[in-house]
Amino acid sequence: MRRSKAKLPGLTRRDFLTQSAGSLIVTSAGPLLAEPAASLESPDSQRAPWYSSMRRCGQINFNERDPLAMDVTAWADYWASLKVNAVLLNGGGIVAFYPTRVPYHHRSEFLGSRDLFGEMTAAMKKRNLRVVARMDCNYAYEEALKAHPEWFERNADGTPRRHNESTWLYKTCMFTSYFTEQMPAIYREINQRYAVDGFFTNGWPSTGALAVCFCESCKKVYRDEVGGTPPGETAGSDPVYRKYYDVYIDRVLEVWKKWDGIAKEKSPDSVYVGNLGGGIRTVKSVKRLAEVAGWFNADHQGRSGDTPLWDCSQQGRVAQSVMKDRAITNVTGAYSNSRPVWRHVAKAPAEATLWMAQTTASGMVPWFHWLGGAPEDNRWREAGRSFFTWLAAHEPHFQNKRSIADIAVLYPQSTIAFYRSGNASGSWRGAERAQTSEYLQGLYYALLEGRFLFDFVHQENLSAETLRKYRALLIPNAAYLRDAECARIADFVAAGGSLLATFETSLYNEWGDPRPDFALSSVFGASAAGSVIGPFGNSYARIEQTHPVLNGFEGTALLPGAENRVPVRASEKARLILSVVPYYPAFPPEMVFPRTPRTEEPAAVFRQSGKSRVAYFAGDIDRTFWRSGNTDLSLLIQNSVRWLLDDARQPVTVAGEGMTELFAWETAPGYALHILNYNNPNMTRGFVRRFYAIGPQKVEFEVAAGKKITGVRALRAGGDLPFTQRDRTVRFEVPTVVDYEVAALV
Repeated sequence: MRRSKAKLPGLTRRDFLTQSAGSLIVTSAGPLLAEPAASLESPDSQRAPWYSSMRRCGQINFNERDPLAMDVTAWADYWASLKVNAVLLNGGGIVAFYPTRVPYHHRSEFLGSRDLFGEMTAAMKKRNLRVVARMDCNYAYEEALKAHPEWFERNADGTPRRHNESTWLYKTCMFTSYFTEQMPAIYREINQRYAVDGFFTNGWPSTGALAVCFCESCKKVYRDEVGGTPPGETAGSDPVYRKYYDVYIDRVLEVWKKWDGIAKEKSPDSVYVGNLGGGIRTVKSVKRLAEVAGWFNADHQGRSGDTPLWDCSQQGRVAQSVMKDRAITNVTGAYSNSRPVWRHVAKAPAEATLWMAQTTASGMVPWFHWLGGAPEDNRWREAGRSFFTWLAAHEPHFQNKRSIADIAVLYPQSTIAFYRSGNASGSWRGAERAQTSEYLQGLYYALLEGRFLFDFVHQENLSAETLRKYRALLIPNAAYLRDAECARIADFVAAGGSLLATFETSLYNEWGDPRPDFALSSVFGASAAGSVIGPFGNSYARIEQTHPVLNGFEGTALLPGAENRVPVRASEKARLILSVVPYYPAFPPEMVFPRTPRTEEPAAVFRQSGKSRVAYFAGDIDRTFWRSGNTDLSLLIQNSVRWLLDDARQPVTVAGEGMTELFAWETAPGYALHILNYNNPNMTRGFVRRFYAIGPQKVEFEVAAGKKITGVRALRAGGDLPFTQRDRTVRFEVPTVVDYEVAALV
């Protein structure tokens, strides 16, 4: 077992906290703890905090041995060469990298007489870089466990929870005083000793599934606030879990606000930053977390396995859906965070570059990260330096004012977090929970293939004000929706907005309690006529009549059907465009023929009322497309979106070969069109080895009425682009896109 430093003689934790509450402790290292000091800056409520204008961020994670030989000057010079605005440095929590006097705050065994955190902070400040103290509140040493057993999570049998690899560390519990006394004591110590500009916690609170702890504090929470015992399964169908979920999130917000208040004791400009992320796979409410987050950091460092390349862009869209133009950063791990993980070997430079490009294109601020102060693999350095110095050279064009997309995609967090759908999904646990995001993933993929501009809108942000800018709202199986959210969707359609929805959308409340019919039945023009049917892989949709959504399907009477569907009946005299051909065997070949070749059951309902158009698909065509990759399903989704828009001109159209993702922003100088090149054999399996250039890309860009464009420049290629402007339409051609191009219109 690892050795732990003995606590300082003559100073108990009780003495320490008592003294710190009413007096200033002075050591050779300088002021330690005191009542909140006067602000070092004049409060100015009108001035935006420093991090709101940050554009580049870096992080070096110290390991416990780093104090032996870490070259402070070399590291400070490296981060300065990247022209970062801020650097995250390890302060403490699990391990203190400075001479802490907080009892049970473990000093690095190799610290000796050094103050590594202090040295690094001073070096960064000398180069005019902001410093954020990177903390870890999740684990502590056995010394703390023996002195304060009440701080730690417990298993059902009462044993403390060890880290599964570093078994000498024990998991701390959020519902204990470790979070409200011990961590604040460490924050105050750092805040008063060092010129830090904020605090960040590794791993907490995250956006993943909630843990169930059996410590005495948690038992009291269940007894007094939840009214039950810890649930066996963290599922939304459990009434105890539902109450626990709200209590848990309330506790996260309480701790977050407390820590942010401590950060601001030194300066109103200081900030506490939580560790978020998860991409589109979130369980904890990002909407509620965003209510207290001045700065949303997505610790979404890379991809592994068969994760699609656009996973980072999706993270940006999720964060944008809740932050409302406040600061958002996303971490790019420079190491190989694949499966398995190699922490001290660099990932492919092309992969890291495209991850940073997605971060930037989606409106987040890139944060470049390495672990260990004495790397033996230094191949990662240039990828960060090259991208960051390019960003710095064109900084004004990344000062986004608003997205100009006019299509909204609902981010259905309740469904992603809690969805259970009988025959359709069974009981999903752990990694399988990712299946709940496959509906969104399939819609997303089709939208990329169709080269649509779109934003995410979080289901809890469905206000008239939020939706006013969008012509169409696309809903990928939002089975779990609140009554109020359904009402806002209906209001949007009644006001002339168009809607696409799939499968079980609105058939349950936000926790999964079933409704007798779709809450949006009158909007869909369809009612549920039974339980979910499926999964079946050999059902079809028969083309009954011509319709714009069927453009490109000449020569066939059948289209692939969804694996799962809700049997529906049209609630009005509507044209039957696509009908269901029920499942029949796929094997053996002699048995492959339809038993019921024609029905009157709609596979989809298309209806129009005034300016509003609605396309409702009874099956999970989005998820089925994601799983199958079937091109007919992609085209059907794309055609449906174009029909919703009535073939009206989109704000931006980009015509050309290749798989791309597009973002378009109004910026401080004018406009910026971001084109991400995903045309790569490693698009859905990491890592990208090299880029395959595409081009040319012909662009039509609608600018504001009366706006005169004086120039268009390709920022990545570094050249001016010829253009024409007629009224509001600016036309130009991007000759080629290697990895990523930004066309700036000024």
